[in-house]
Amino acid sequence: MKSLAAVFDGVTREMQLRELEVPALQPGETLVRVLGCTLCGSDLHTYEGHRQVPVPTVLGHEIVGAIEAFGERTPRVDLAGHELKLGDRVTWALVASCGECFYCTRNLPQKCLRSVKYGHEAFKPGRELLGGLAEHCLLVRGTAIIRVPDLLPLEVACPASCATSTVAAALEAAGDLQGRTIGILGAGMLGLTACAMSRAAGAEQIVCVDKNEARRGQALNFGATHAIAPAEVTQLSRELTGGHGLDILLEFTGATAALENAWPLLRIGARAVLVGAVFPGPPMSLMPEQLVRRQLTLAGVHNYAPRHLAAAMVFLEQNRGIFPFQALVASWFSLERVQEGFEMARETQAVRIGICPTGIWGFKETIFP
Repeated sequence: MKSLAAVFDGVTREMQLRELEVPALQPGETLVRVLGCTLCGSDLHTYEGHRQVPVPTVLGHEIVGAIEAFGERTPRVDLAGHELKLGDRVTWALVASCGECFYCTRNLPQKCLRSVKYGHEAFKPGRELLGGLAEHCLLVRGTAIIRVPDLLPLEVACPASCATSTVAAALEAAGDLQGRTIGILGAGMLGLTACAMSRAAGAEQIVCVDKNEARRGQALNFGATHAIAPAEVTQLSRELTGGHGLDILLEFTGATAALENAWPLLRIGARAVLVGAVFPGPPMSLMPEQLVRRQLTLAGVHNYAPRHLAAAMVFLEQNRGIFPFQALVASWFSLERVQEGFEMARETQAVRIGICPTGIWGFKETIFP
């Protein structure tokens, strides 16, 4: 059986459609038919040539699929304890882990030494279909799978395995948010999701900072109590906290300057969680004496563990209809027009664009041949 896939060979802003062989399943593996895949910022950076990945590869990791086949001895239970059946809509963790290596045994399965990272793997024989920009995706042994609730639209469910789960990991690192004043740097998919999840977790004041006025407007719809430009953050944080400073800072921009501007605004005993700096950038000036005297906690979050995917799905199901996640996917394109989808994402700066390889289901706007 063949599966149509959009293959990235490393040539900037170029994708090639190819028919790839669907592999025979090995023990512990699952085959899914891809229902939809939204384009993450990292996909766009790769397409534009700003980020290097092993090639050739099938990009895309924000995926929802329908189970088509199970390999022998494949677990039939998801992360939440639900039975898995043929035809179930599922999503899965970005990183498949072995469960046995140095990092897996230290509660860091997302850093597994034998990991498979969906949408980031170079072709190997029988292991080409490991991304979302294809009609099928192979889920290898060690993949944490979770069933997607029936009433959750693809527009909401696809980013769960990236943005929503990553924010769940960041909020775990941030600690108790109940009654706290939170600063969120960036109002892209991660920042907007953080606004919503912080609101659901009981934060009292949520200050979202972004240069883009339209993005700031969106933040207010996702639970932010204040959405401001960077120049306003110093004065507002002092006003909201009586001069003490922010309880928690969540950084999603990856911009060193943004973090340096916000760092002095943290109160004594505050926590800062850094998520956005996934590419090399300028170093940050930080005096260890300030870290000590102000009793600050600094944490980095990269990817997430399976428990965070489970938490993300609970959040999305419990808050269905409360926050307008569905509206963040501006348009959907067929697999045959995947390059147009990437170009629309580049030109419009849409929060998300979706690619639908095999069908149409509940889309706001669909662009097909």
